[in-house]
Amino acid sequence: MKQRLLFYYKWFLRHIYPSVNAAYYFSLLAFNLAYLFDDSKYHSPFLWLIGTRMRRLGEADYRAIGLATRPSAGSPTAGARPGEGGSTFNPRILGRTVYPKLLSSLRIVLPASIFALKFLEWWHASDFARQLSRKAAEGIELPPPVIYGLTSTTFSKPRPSASSDAEKAPSASTIPQKPPIAASTLLPILTVPPPPNSSLCPICTSPITTPTAAPTGFVYCYTCIHRWVEGMHERQIAFMEGSGTAEAGEEGWGAEEGSREGRWESGKGRCAVTGRVLLGGTEVLRRVVV
Repeated sequence: MKQRLLFYYKWFLRHIYPSVNAAYYFSLLAFNLAYLFDDSKYHSPFLWLIGTRMRRLGEADYRAIGLATRPSAGSPTAGARPGEGGSTFNPRILGRTVYPKLLSSLRIVLPASIFALKFLEWWHASDFARQLSRKAAEGIELPPPVIYGLTSTTFSKPRPSASSDAEKAPSASTIPQKPPIAASTLLPILTVPPPPNSSLCPICTSPITTPTAAPTGFVYCYTCIHRWVEGMHERQIAFMEGSGTAEAGEEGWGAEEGSREGRWESGKGRCAVTGRVLLGGTEVLRRVVV
């Protein structure tokens, strides 16, 4: 019996199954072609056998669904489930009203946020922002520079007493000057007092040649401020080596024996008057056109 069943099974697979399989696929093809050209309402023979028709919703269908689900004007609880009530803060009512509006707003919020992010990335990466800020600052009148690290009595003459003679009053150059202190090394910084006349260079105290302005607002000779920022000016070298004791005594720093390395900063990379760091070194110096 087993061998006979196996024989009939193999005979069926060899002679009948190919025809049945081909007829099935040909019927699928025929129904699909007929459905494609609107000659049949069914796209599958199985749906034709059970009498079930599948189709897409049209505009009239959507309109009918909208009319059927629209709540009436006088019924606040229309469309609500039994027991829900008409409260606006009900989670189910909020889900039916707020959630769809939130999803629809994402169509505008997401592209706008992506555009804003890309615009900020371009703004910070391009040179357009720097040029715009530079042009906006061209017409701004800057106030006079503020000297940091200098006391208010540095360049003022003290009042002589009634018993003292007016000729014995000390001059502005002999009044002690308190030097600014470096924030990193906590060492005093070599600075020079501003000249009484704006036409004189604060470093060499001579008429300014090739006027050059520092970011702090003070104007120097080009060679003087360039060498000062590089730390190669003769006045700095003499002071740091200890050979400028007379000049140091005049400016109120006091005479110190030997080299001042490790006890003072020469003012390299700083403004000669204020002692402030010039970010960029000599690159930030600007020629003044008179």
